[in-house]
Amino acid sequence: MTAALPRQATPPDEPPRPPEDRRHVIRRRALTLLIIVLLIGVPAGYLVISANQSRDSGKDKEAKYSATGLTEGWPSKVQRRLYQVPVPHPSNQVAYYETNNWKTSRLYVQFQTTHAGLDQFLSDIGVSRDDLRKDDITISARDRDITGWRFSGPGARTGEYYGLVRERKNPTPTLDVVVNHQNPIYPMVYVVSRTVP
Repeated sequence: MTAALPRQATPPDEPPRPPEDRRHVIRRRALTLLIIVLLIGVPAGYLVISANQSRDSGKDKEAKYSATGLTEGWPSKVQRRLYQVPVPHPSNQVAYYETNNWKTSRLYVQFQTTHAGLDQFLSDIGVSRDDLRKDDITISARDRDITGWRFSGPGARTGEYYGLVRERKNPTPTLDVVVNHQNPIYPMVYVVSRTVP
């Protein structure tokens, strides 16, 4: 049985290493610290920025839905389908506003269209021009306050407003419609669609 050889700190043919220079140690530690900061700090910074953008987006949506008055543009296809408000083509001066609470959801829509567009709209909701009643303002004062609609002025005095209520059982929305014929070529249509969730 042979005895084990004693271990050596360095190979016999290499001279021992001199102690590490203090400046080199500081530089190496600073580089290590910088790498750690970059590996942890950069992703954390992205997370903070992303969280702030998400929060700002939520605030924008909250401001949009808490504001009163109409938003210029077409309601989404989902809104038009859900509230059953088929805005005809061609239409202009289109604007809408949606409110939701635990009791009732409403979509307010206005648009100006042609006589053919008006007929198409009325047909799509299951009525005709014969169902419109002269001087019948079917949209409530509460709903008019929310949207800023004013059914007064020359049109009210000359009997240019016609209205109807398209009542349907829940969950199908009920539609309050007012048509302004003050412009003889392009009637203006106002609709409040309300449904109970």
